[in-house]
Amino acid sequence: MTSRLHYNQPVILIGGGALDADALALARQFASPLIAADSGADKVPTEQLDALIGDMDSVSDLAAYKQVNDLRVLHLSEQETTDFEKCLYSVEAPLYLACGFLGRRFDHALAALHALLRHEDRRVVLIGEEEVAFLAPAHWTISLEIGARISLVPLRPVRAVRSQGWRWPLDGLGFALGVQSGTSNQASAATVSADFDRVGMLVLIERRFLAQALESLGLKKHAVNSLGAAGDE
Repeated sequence: MTSRLHYNQPVILIGGGALDADALALARQFASPLIAADSGADKVPTEQLDALIGDMDSVSDLAAYKQVNDLRVLHLSEQETTDFEKCLYSVEAPLYLACGFLGRRFDHALAALHALLRHEDRRVVLIGEEEVAFLAPAHWTISLEIGARISLVPLRPVRAVRSQGWRWPLDGLGFALGVQSGTSNQASAATVSADFDRVGMLVLIERRFLAQALESLGLKKHAVNSLGAAGDE
């Protein structure tokens, strides 16, 4: 049985892709534990890491990391999943803020989106250089500035049953890759909402709205200020 780590507050996942300091600083406003996916460990100071997870094929010095006190190392050798997915299935947390998984290599970014869909039971927010991306719940509501850009990309066929607060309403539209997307829609009211017939719609909004994105996923900023306890099973 694979070891699992348990946290009672949101965690930050660090990938080996493009990682800018502003993205990490923003994530730290809402979460404390830092968990590296393989070579993501080389992106941040070792003393800040809580855990290192992956198949360890690209981290700089696995032996050295294993000697770090209080650093949990989960060496998962299976090759059926990416290191990002290994983090998602081996870490239990109320929400995951993922930095360093978008940008640089497009195939890695696509693999991260694939992971969102495979683990749709997890609440995951990918933080990029300009935007944040996440799967919308079937019943989704968010507070935004009027005129804020909202892009929708269906990762599987999804139908919008009802919508409010959109410049271009979604009601009744069937979304699917190669058929219908929703790039560069806008908020026409302070509250934007949509009901979808299933989970599978990727939402992309400006990074400055991360707090609103987290609230739309059911998490409040004041509830994530202290580091939660973690344990193994």
